[in-house]
Amino acid sequence: MTQSHGTRVEPPPRPSAVKGMVKAVLRLVALLVVSPVLVGFWINSCLIGRNRALESASQLLSLLPGVSGQYLRRAFLQRVLAQCHSTVLVEFGTIFSQSGAVLDENVYVGPRCILGLVHLEKDVLIASGVQIPSGGKTHSFNDPTRPIREQGGERRVVTVGEGAWVGAGAIILADVGKGTIVAAGAVVTKALPENVIAAGVPGKVIRPRFDAPSEPEPSPTSPASGGAC
Repeated sequence: MTQSHGTRVEPPPRPSAVKGMVKAVLRLVALLVVSPVLVGFWINSCLIGRNRALESASQLLSLLPGVSGQYLRRAFLQRVLAQCHSTVLVEFGTIFSQSGAVLDENVYVGPRCILGLVHLEKDVLIASGVQIPSGGKTHSFNDPTRPIREQGGERRVVTVGEGAWVGAGAIILADVGKGTIVAAGAVVTKALPENVIAAGVPGKVIRPRFDAPSEPEPSPTSPASGGAC
């Protein structure tokens, strides 16, 4: 009988100096190509507001597939968001709606995500179809005499902590702690602590991500063990 073994995925190699130069050239080309979209964004910002202009432009750029789409989206987002690091990777179909969003170093955003007022810290991984609106109170609904669309709401920054991983289709309405894993399809309505695994609707902590360190056993000659003095 043969046993099947999982294949270990090695971490990517460190980029060489030549590869870094090639990427720098590609980033410059991407900026030149996307410059008409940037001009349109700045004009629309004056006419309809910065956030609506961002949503419109990001819808257009979200349709571009492959590596070229990744470079063009990054070139655009670096110049219109509050912060977007040069190592950020945003996939096909993802839409941004708030120019105050912050994307830190090595952030990955998968396909078809919808992001509002977010702060994705260093090394965050966002799988496909994730929605992170601007908190859980973007629409008020306490007045029964008025339509919900007329009652306004409150936007707040939702922070996903450094090194966290959000699974496919999750909805994040509250902060996610550093190193935490959110299972696919979860709906996070309350803040999650660091280094836990959460799942469910509403999202709840299932277990810690790491086992607690075990306490060392007393040596046979220690007083606690009852050994001879």
